[in-house]
Amino acid sequence: MSHKVVTLGEVLMRLTVPQNKRLFQTDNFDVTFGGSEANVGISLAHFGLQSAHITALPAHDLGERAARYLKLNGITDEGIVRRDGRLGIYFLETGAMQRPSKIVYDRFESSFAHMDESELDWNAIFKDATWFHYSGITPAISQKAANITLKALQIAKSKGIMTSGDINYRRNLWQYGKNPLDIMPGLVALTDIVVGGRVDLENCLGIHHKDWSENCRMVQKQYPNVTAFSKTIRESVSASHNMLTAVLFKDDTLYTSQTYEMNNIIDRIGGGDAFMGGLIYGLLHKDAQGAIEYAVAASVLKHSTIGDANLSTVEEVESLVSGQNIGRLLR
Repeated sequence: MSHKVVTLGEVLMRLTVPQNKRLFQTDNFDVTFGGSEANVGISLAHFGLQSAHITALPAHDLGERAARYLKLNGITDEGIVRRDGRLGIYFLETGAMQRPSKIVYDRFESSFAHMDESELDWNAIFKDATWFHYSGITPAISQKAANITLKALQIAKSKGIMTSGDINYRRNLWQYGKNPLDIMPGLVALTDIVVGGRVDLENCLGIHHKDWSENCRMVQKQYPNVTAFSKTIRESVSASHNMLTAVLFKDDTLYTSQTYEMNNIIDRIGGGDAFMGGLIYGLLHKDAQGAIEYAVAASVLKHSTIGDANLSTVEEVESLVSGQNIGRLLR
């Protein structure tokens, strides 16, 4: 069966300080584009799925540049709206050794923040779709962005489309008069697969228990539509040396992946999005254990790639899962 995934979220210009300099040291930046949900869609496009992304871009050359980035990475354009406004930006200072990486956002009052649900051709966007994905970042941006997230979930559920939400809590984004507990419960009530740790579940749903599996059971009692939960577990030895494991809670069973040691990390931005893309692909094509193994391996490979998105193929992820071709010269 051919699968089409629809994602929703803001696309930002990423300006990276080169050569591990500090932000206040640099005279120039490396330019690329990213956004949590778009990164998920790009991962899935590279895995061979059809991928559409709902977003708004400014009707000028920077918006065109972002649109071309999405198209180059396999994203179709039925969900892209052109309108007045600005393109959100974020600045990345890449850490080294014990100095952590640092992000500075400049994204308020963007084109996406003011997009209205009436601007979208919902029938075209969801035509033949089998999965819809959102994150907790989008409803934190503005009331209109929260409205669009709810509308997309309502349409997806009415069409029998699987839904997933990475409900990542971003305290600094909730600035328009609402807090997560006003918005997120209504979204989770329409979500099949939830990705989030204890802090996310507490802040977005008001559910807290020291044991993550018990948290999941408590969420399911309140939201019986949720069929599975997942999260990554990261141990940071330094900015460029991390350990990564992932867990999946499904059918009242906790599945744990193998643990990967990642030395000399090239770029950890988007690692969670690569995990989400791998999890969606895994749940569509594998059993529970296979899905979590595929997801964490996809995330590990992302850490070797510059930019926000994972550009790995299915074959490359499968090779890592099975322990083949690790670090070899392939020719």
